[in-house]
Amino acid sequence: MESKQKEIPDGKKVLSDNSKVINIRLRRSILAGTIVYSALILYFMFFGFHRLDPKSSYNQYTFLFIPEGIPLRFPELTMSWLYDFGNIAAFIPFGIIFPLLYRIRFRTFIPLFILVIAFLEVMQSLTFLGTFDVMDIISNTLGAIIGCVAYKVGFSSEITFKKLVASAISIFILFIGIMTVSETIDYGVHVNERIGRVEAINEISTTAPESEGLSTFTVQGEKIKPALNLFSSKDGISKEYQFILNKKSLWFYANCGIPDGEEYKGSVMIMVNGEELIQFSDKDEDKNVWRVKTFIDTDIEDFKIIVTGNAKVWDVGIAEIKHWWE
Repeated sequence: MESKQKEIPDGKKVLSDNSKVINIRLRRSILAGTIVYSALILYFMFFGFHRLDPKSSYNQYTFLFIPEGIPLRFPELTMSWLYDFGNIAAFIPFGIIFPLLYRIRFRTFIPLFILVIAFLEVMQSLTFLGTFDVMDIISNTLGAIIGCVAYKVGFSSEITFKKLVASAISIFILFIGIMTVSETIDYGVHVNERIGRVEAINEISTTAPESEGLSTFTVQGEKIKPALNLFSSKDGISKEYQFILNKKSLWFYANCGIPDGEEYKGSVMIMVNGEELIQFSDKDEDKNVWRVKTFIDTDIEDFKIIVTGNAKVWDVGIAEIKHWWE
């Protein structure tokens, strides 16, 4: 009887030791997985998305401090939406794993997380492998917060299947909440937007070539009298006009055509940031004035107009989007 009584406590001790060994092994596995996952995140932040390509490398320190809202709208089948979604979802695991491993409190973890992400954003800009964008910090932090909520729901105490399901549901609900708030903010910001005054591109460019004299001519019987500017080739030889803008999100206007009384020969190419935006040529069946009005929703560093033959480009201008507070 005495030997059996001693065996029971010893058996309990063996089970307890085995449990500790399992917990240690699980902890090490989670830690190893976290290191690998963190390395993957760093890779995408500094080297992914073709950041090392010469065309995509930045040539100046870029810091974007003013947020435009919460960067996640209702689902759309676009790469932009997938990028915004991934910018949040990719950081959810950190909000679960770190409290799970170190039992760190929410009010301590989130400020530390923001400091780390802000440091990485600064390094992106200083190494010309990206920009410091406060929108990215907001997105990444939202992901960490969602992870913390999921941890509280499903991982903070004894883990069960029901709690894991509840944790997944909480993540889904929080994503819906973020998208709803984002759409509400976007509506409030853009509901009273208006198009500003059209300005001549050569007057607002930091380095712009001179416009020609605003002479009158006709295109397919239509009398043309330029109001802003006029660009053409020189003696039929190709000529380039480059305008440095450094602006974002604006309406672009231009008119193209080949005047009557001259050989119908020539072309116009308009490029934005080195990529073709508009092309007009004598191959087009419609020989009338070609009027261009298009919205460019991106960062615009430069415009380039290339004119050949007898083609002309006139009234080239931009109009910025104005908000109610402007």
